[in-house]
Amino acid sequence: MYKRIRDLREDRDLTQSNIAKMLGMSQTGYSKYETGENDIPTTILIKLARFYNTSIDYLLGQTDIPMRYK
Repeated sequence: MYKRIRDLREDRDLTQSNIAKMLGMSQTGYSKYETGENDIPTTILIKLARFYNTSIDYLLGQTDIPMRYK
């Protein structure tokens, strides 16, 4: 899961600071999600899935299909 959120961010040429600001948190706090040091709360998963237009299942590694279904 942690590699996926890093890859999604890097694919869009965004920094950890960019994403942290969008989430309303510190860069250090967000960094701990990418490294797996801290688990990602459900509310943050929802925001990330919406931001990247992908499914939470994809972020969690439950599917390799990034497309979000409506």
